[in-house]
Amino acid sequence: MPEPQESKVIPIDLSQELKTSFLDYAMSIIVSRAIPDVRDGLKPVQRRILYAMYETGMTPDKPYKKSARIVGDVLGKYHPHGDAAVYETLVRMAQDFSTRYVLVDGHGNFGSIDGDAAAAMRYTESRMSPIAMELLRDIQKDTVDFGPNYDESEQEPLVLPSRFPNLLVNGSTGIAVGMATNIPPHNLREVIDGVVMMIDRPDVTVEQLMTVIKGPDFPTGGIILGRDGIRQAYETGRGSITVRATTQIEEMQGGRTRIVVTEIPFQQNKARIIEKIAELVREKKIDGITDLRDESDRSGMRIVIELRRDVRPQVVLNNLFKHTGLQTSFGIINLALVGGEPKVLSLRETIRLYLEHQRDVVRRRTEFDLKKAEARAHILEGLLIALDHLDEVIALIRASATPEAAREGLMQTFSLSQEQAQAILDMRLQRLTGLEREKIESEYQEVQKLIAELRAILADEGLLMGVIRKELLEIRDKYGDERRTRIVAAEGEISEEDLIPVQDVAITITHAGYAKRLPLSAYQSQRRGGRGMTMIGTREEDFVEHMYITSSHHYLLFFTDRGRMYALKAYEIPEFGRQAKGIPIINLLQIEPGEKVTAVIPVRSLDFEGVDQYALFFATRQGLVKKTPLAEFANIRKTGLIAIHLRDDDDVIGVRLTDGSKEIIMATKLGMSIRFHESDVRPMGRAATGVKGIALEPGDEVIGMDVVEEGADVLVVTSRGYGKKTPVTEYRTQTRGGKGIKTVNCTPKTGHVVGLRMVHPEDDLMIITNAGVAIRIRVEDVSTQGRLTQGVKLINVPEGEEVATVARAMGSSDD
Repeated sequence: MPEPQESKVIPIDLSQELKTSFLDYAMSIIVSRAIPDVRDGLKPVQRRILYAMYETGMTPDKPYKKSARIVGDVLGKYHPHGDAAVYETLVRMAQDFSTRYVLVDGHGNFGSIDGDAAAAMRYTESRMSPIAMELLRDIQKDTVDFGPNYDESEQEPLVLPSRFPNLLVNGSTGIAVGMATNIPPHNLREVIDGVVMMIDRPDVTVEQLMTVIKGPDFPTGGIILGRDGIRQAYETGRGSITVRATTQIEEMQGGRTRIVVTEIPFQQNKARIIEKIAELVREKKIDGITDLRDESDRSGMRIVIELRRDVRPQVVLNNLFKHTGLQTSFGIINLALVGGEPKVLSLRETIRLYLEHQRDVVRRRTEFDLKKAEARAHILEGLLIALDHLDEVIALIRASATPEAAREGLMQTFSLSQEQAQAILDMRLQRLTGLEREKIESEYQEVQKLIAELRAILADEGLLMGVIRKELLEIRDKYGDERRTRIVAAEGEISEEDLIPVQDVAITITHAGYAKRLPLSAYQSQRRGGRGMTMIGTREEDFVEHMYITSSHHYLLFFTDRGRMYALKAYEIPEFGRQAKGIPIINLLQIEPGEKVTAVIPVRSLDFEGVDQYALFFATRQGLVKKTPLAEFANIRKTGLIAIHLRDDDDVIGVRLTDGSKEIIMATKLGMSIRFHESDVRPMGRAATGVKGIALEPGDEVIGMDVVEEGADVLVVTSRGYGKKTPVTEYRTQTRGGKGIKTVNCTPKTGHVVGLRMVHPEDDLMIITNAGVAIRIRVEDVSTQGRLTQGVKLINVPEGEEVATVARAMGSSDD
């Protein structure tokens, strides 16, 4: 009787099988189709298209090839799915209205922003774009891992080297199972600046990154309303932004107007927008439109909407924004594959993961180049040995019966490796000339130099990151372009800064440490010799000690007598009336009790990148000077920075911004001065004390320091209100550290020197007494006199009062 056969029916739990199979399918969609990799910003089909084009030589320097050819290669070798999916991906990579920086250079009909489909793949031609080559650069140097294709007949890269951050630059859109990604494109320059910022400052915050990466930059331009959505997306990986078309309202003949649309939101169809507007007019949902036409051509987009004379254009435009695709929401979901797993990433995490990939790519490339260089050096060493023993080598080869015997003989006689011996056997006779020997020796020296450089890069993380930084900046400079999408404040999203008008302001600080802001227009010019006007109501023991002129939106760098530095925006100092004393500076800056502000420098921003030539020049009361590069003062904390290390009996009296080519002039209380070139003072770190600027007599001290300006005069003011201006040519340049020369003839009538400033005829001058009385006079009204004179009266100072400080104000003719 035959044995019963085993049953081929396998009982399973249907719900479990559905669960397992669906999860496998979902993960396949997520990993293999819909979600980009954080390292190169590409989905598998995009990566396979670019690699197949690279492999078949469809590079920018070669002729276009039929798109059907590349689609066939991708299907046959790497991507066994539908040809339509591959061709649609290729088309999208070639459309300049879909991709911010196109990766495929298309020739033929690749569709339009009106929704027209591309021609069939047999009609169009394509090749890689120049920037796409940067995604594959160095791939032949073992920079990335390869894996088998679907039938294990080919090897394909698992990720591309991606020498620029393509995920942020070109963005990505994809719908998987249970999740989706929607990453907007960005400006290449801004993104690379952000990556470089993180290289320089690994602990950089999202807020700091947003100073260079302003927000998405769509290929179709448009306007982004508000920054809150951008900030939320950059901080959490999810956010929503409102994108609006770029429009202008133009006047026509007869008092009529028209709305002209020149840019539409990203991923919107121009033809459908026009159809929607026409539909709204037909249904009388929007009233006042008399004509609608598309005047777009090769030079750009132009949708013209003509209006009736009796309608308000802005009302019509607001209705169009509300009911059509002229205004849309873009939901940002920064979802990408990290180590094969989908993760929602913040801007900082995205850049950090990209940098980790670049670190790995450059390290592997360096190792590859090092192995190649070492192998070449090994061969060159063998050739040099052969040339040093040329007669013996020739005799040995001639005496050998076979090449194998010659190779063995060379290896044994001269202790060579098999590769070296074979290279000697392969050497042509012309290499035996003296010139060729020099070439071999020269090449050997170059290879040894290269080996040393490559080993240094592998041994030093800083050098490795420096290579990445340098190459990123080269790509930025080569392919970067201007931002297309403007970002404006949304209605209801107005920051404090937006509410502060941009205007010239005067910042005053009293001896007791009270500060206030006042518009510069509050001070009216007067003739010299007047009484002045009260600009601050102070207590008897307090008086105005410092005054600075700047813009309300500029930063102020505060330097204290104890050598610390702080920063505030000018508008952060409250505005008070003319006679108000202000707010205690200790409420604005985290300064120590008893610490006083002695110098303030206005700057446009706190980003000191690319200003390597600039430095801060310090002068102290005891005559010391110090120069420190401005870059040393980046990352200013709320608690301040140490700007200069002071001796116990000294304090800071002045700080100026210089560019390495300036001359410095200093004046003392007893009327001496010295002029020297800033190059006499070498650059020092923040914690240094400095060197001697002027030698002081007993009882004397430095009261002022300024930067010499061509065509300017030196103005000095004394405690009793006397002053004068003297041509700077009367002050000869000396070497720092000397006693200097006399700048004013001090007498009991004039009092001692209290201020020194470089001034121009168009400037105004602010003089403030310790009683809080100020006068603003024109510099051209001040007499020009020699160094040894005592000057003329600039302000009447009653007995018991003194001039406290002098400040230069820009004249009304200045911008």
